[in-house]
Amino acid sequence: MERPNMERNENKTDLLLEVRDLTIQYVTDSGTVHAVEGLNLRLGRGETLGFVGETGAGKTTTALGIMRLIPSPPGVVRSGEILFEGEDLLRKSEAEMRTVRGGKIAMIFQDPMTSLNPVMTVDRQIAEMIRLHRNVSEAEALRQAGDMLELVGIRRERMHDYPHQFSGGMKQRVVIAIALACDPGLLIADEPTTALDVTIQAQVLELMKKLKQQFGASMILITHDLGIVADICDKVAIMYAGRVVEYADKRSLYSNPLHPYTIGLFKSVPDLEEDVEELAVIPGLMPDPMELPSGCTFHPRCSMAEESCSRVRPEAVELEPGHFVACPVRARMMGR
Repeated sequence: MERPNMERNENKTDLLLEVRDLTIQYVTDSGTVHAVEGLNLRLGRGETLGFVGETGAGKTTTALGIMRLIPSPPGVVRSGEILFEGEDLLRKSEAEMRTVRGGKIAMIFQDPMTSLNPVMTVDRQIAEMIRLHRNVSEAEALRQAGDMLELVGIRRERMHDYPHQFSGGMKQRVVIAIALACDPGLLIADEPTTALDVTIQAQVLELMKKLKQQFGASMILITHDLGIVADICDKVAIMYAGRVVEYADKRSLYSNPLHPYTIGLFKSVPDLEEDVEELAVIPGLMPDPMELPSGCTFHPRCSMAEESCSRVRPEAVELEPGHFVACPVRARMMGR
């Protein structure tokens, strides 16, 4: 997707993160995986951006790219800029990035079971993050670790416990405490409730929402759950086959989805008020990232596709104020 002109809609002084024309590939013996293609994103201070798409759309790769954690080999950042507080993270040294990770940008991964060190008590894992980014004594770091555990709803007397002594939901709370320990400006949450049951999911999401407001942080929430996005996010980016196909504020996107893929996602969500025998589904499958279709990558599955859709890569067009869509057919229908 071409970089949309969003400058007039956002004050640059309030802009925290801007991703410009980011392309990330994985070069393997079998071929080149086009994980992220020409991606553009903008996130203001204090905002929460919902990053939505099917498995394999490139959401996690984008997050790892922002953190500069793409495994190399096989991962390669082919082009683009990742501007955080006006500085391009792709131009920073690894030593400089170590001060950014955890200190300015923190990430909560999908599975808390694999995010924690099984042979360290949880207070020492939090304290390790604090001492890495703050000039404090070990005793002070451990005291702050206890404070963080209490902040996420874990009693201080459990601070000397090991990860295996906690439930899945409690582990995720510990991971959140580690992520917020140094008051980062940006929190990236990669499907943080995937490994949890529904009741615990709601508790963790409510905790994240409360702590985000308390710390004044911006957040990128990666998910495939449109219900979670509706509850937490301010803006939404819909991603398909490595590209953002629709970007808008939550109210605009939910009340009037415009891209055929986004419309298909909403139609596939069950409606409790409708009595239907089968759910509506988007025909076909996501394309092989090693062999992406030419033109619009969604055109083989799109009911609105025209002959030109297979030839021309669509640009993002502002069809409504702040509502950007990469679909020339839709743009023409709306006189743009």
